[in-house]
Amino acid sequence: MGPIADLFPANLPSGIVHLKSILAKDTQDELVRATKQVAKIAEFSHARTKSGGIYSAEMTNCGEFGWWSDAKGYRYTDADPRSGQPWPKMPKSFSDTLTRVLAGTDRSDFGPDACLINHYPDGAKMGLHQDKDEADFSQPIVTLSLGASADFLIGGFDRSDKSIKLLVESGDALIMGGESRLRFHGIRKIYPGTSPLSDLDGRLSLTFRKAT
Repeated sequence: MGPIADLFPANLPSGIVHLKSILAKDTQDELVRATKQVAKIAEFSHARTKSGGIYSAEMTNCGEFGWWSDAKGYRYTDADPRSGQPWPKMPKSFSDTLTRVLAGTDRSDFGPDACLINHYPDGAKMGLHQDKDEADFSQPIVTLSLGASADFLIGGFDRSDKSIKLLVESGDALIMGGESRLRFHGIRKIYPGTSPLSDLDGRLSLTFRKAT
């Protein structure tokens, strides 16, 4: 059984904007195809935490920088640590779509230099965490959701703070900025069988960031 949407929209904290169904189906398909091209150069893999654990989501990157995690810690690199080669360039379809999504918002001037791509197969999740490896916290984090629906958790500024659940679906965008830029957040659950995209099993998140 798929997710049942809340009858009323979530009362989101200031600085968080949920843009429902902002991506047309053909745009979503184009982004999936572009992601597959990125993954031909920098394959998806399960990165490790600093303590040696393994993320259940697969990840790769594109852009000038990519976010990575292993025994050396959490960091941005200008090359794929596995191959030593530069991360693939950010596809034009990524940057063009982001420009359209942010047009008319107060973040229309956002210029990311990194895109972390996470693939969540059935059963994958992401624990509550903060995005704090970037140089400038005045810059937002923008995530595009493709494929299966998921429960996105938005917490406070301590890991133990109570979190709220937001259903994100294929074609949605989520902006985290302003006073909510450093809130803990994560993925609680993926809903199997809910992807409307024939070429995608599970969920893809394209997370745009300004690393430098």
